[in-house]
Order: sequence, then structure tokens, then C-alpha cells
Amino acid sequence: MRGGMVRATRQRMTAVDAEEFFDFQPCSSAALPDPTPLIENLATGVIEVLLGVREVQQMARFVTEGLFQQLTERALTARRDRAQRQQREVPGFAVGSVHTCHTADGVVEGAVVVRSAVRTRAVALRLEGLDGRWRATAIRVL
Repeated sequence: MRGGMVRATRQRMTAVDAEEFFDFQPCSSAALPDPTPLIENLATGVIEVLLGVREVQQMARFVTEGLFQQLTERALTARRDRAQRQQREVPGFAVGSVHTCHTADGVVEGAVVVRSAVRTRAVALRLEGLDGRWRATAIRVL
């Protein structure tokens, strides 16, 4: 000790500690809003991405990074398929019933029925409470 000053020792953060510190932090369902509107909006957004009327980047803040990559790949595949069929017209669709189920604290799973003139599909979603908001960790269009 020089001059009465105490020198604090710095500890280095390991890569594992840093990943846990900066990674998404789970939160309780009680601290989050009703997920039903988000489930409906995400289902609509995913269908619009696949139809080519919405950019996949608009979904980025609502989904995890891995899911965003999957959506991007699926959107590119859908765009190529539309180009091969020379499909220019975008079919209209309507959201039917929305069902939600709280499977655990901070976890909600939902299903949304989406109808068009040609077919009816279901969009299944899993939301997790991360960093104080709902974020989709899985989405499947059936």
C-alpha cells in the first residue's frame, strides 16, 4: 500500500462467465404482458414473410437468433419457389382461432389457425420470457 490507497484487484471474466452474463436472462410470466396478441401478430408476420409481403428483418426483435436464421432461409426458399412458378399475386388470408397454453413459468406455447381461399394452415409457436419481454424460440407452419 502506497499513500494509504488500497488497490482493488480486477478479476478477469472467463468466456463462460461472459456468455452467461450477456446472454438472454429468463424472467417470470408474472412480469410479462399477455402473450396472446404477440402470438397472433407473430403468426401473421411469419405467413407474410413466407408470402413475400414482409421483410424477415421486421421479425428480428421478436425471435431468437437461431430462429431468425431459420426464417431467413425459409423466406429465401419461398421466394425462389414463387419465382419458378412465376407467381405474382399474393393470396389473402385471415387469422382464425388463437390458442395459448402456459407450459411453465416464463414459457407459453400457442397455435394460430390461418385460412386462405385455397388452404387452412396452423402456425405453432413457443414464446419464452427473456430480458423482460416475450421472444419466440420456435415457430412451425403446419
